[in-house]
Amino acid sequence: MGNSCGSLTTRSTGELHQLMRAAGFTGLEDTEALAEGWQVTGFAEAGQRSLADLVQRTGTPAVMVSFLDSDVGFVEAVTPDGSSWEGLLNREMAKSYEIPLEHFPVEPAVAGALAWSAAAGLTPDEKAIRQTLTGSALFAEQLSSALLVALGLPGAT
Repeated sequence: MGNSCGSLTTRSTGELHQLMRAAGFTGLEDTEALAEGWQVTGFAEAGQRSLADLVQRTGTPAVMVSFLDSDVGFVEAVTPDGSSWEGLLNREMAKSYEIPLEHFPVEPAVAGALAWSAAAGLTPDEKAIRQTLTGSALFAEQLSSALLVALGLPGAT
């Protein structure tokens, strides 16, 4: 299928790279500070439970997007109470990879994103979340950035 990598967004008062490594993330890139303690860090790989482990360590919600060749983004988000949701970015491109879209229904993802944002103390934009989860772009990273804005992350662009 090609190259994969990802992006993790969370709020952390600790040293995020150290926490991410302890949770099983590898190939960490520089961290970009957003606002109000939110940070975005790129990574090469994550283990199956890395996101949940990181949320337990930080005690704050986190959202992770794993990219497939910059064409498709697989979204996972978790809150400290264990609530989670999944979504898919760039559905049209995902079809060309024969990714089963029925495994990523839009309405539960929108509902999960709204609940995640509320748990994070953010003000989401439901219409923008839906557009991001159903839209298309040349690069899935563009949709990932739009999703962060739609979720209400302060300082996201």
